Amino acid sequence: MRELFREQDITRVSYYKAVLESHEIPTLIRNEYLTGAGLTEIPIPEFFPALCVLNDDDYENAVSIIREHLTVNQKNADLEIRCISCGEANPGNFETCWSCGGALPVLGN
Repeated sequence: MRELFREQDITRVSYYKAVLESHEIPTLIRNEYLTGAGLTEIPIPEFFPALCVLNDDDYENAVSIIREHLTVNQKNADLEIRCISCGEANPGNFETCWSCGGALPVLGN
């Protein structure tokens, strides 16, 4: 098992866990349940949730996937997409509409 990164925000760690698992890379969040205990309110990085890949052989691929995902999200964040279902404007890095939950069109890389 190898740690990819740790961050105080469990939602971000959980998001990247889902991204990696969608690529069939088994993961684990260490310190996941410490957020409910209030320990992560104390800024001690050792207690922050940490995303880990279970198989060491998946580490390089996982880093590459997260890096690519960050690049696409940063590039599209300043763009705007209109929801096909409700017409609401959404940031370009969203996959689902914040208003109705409908799928958004994918922007070209």
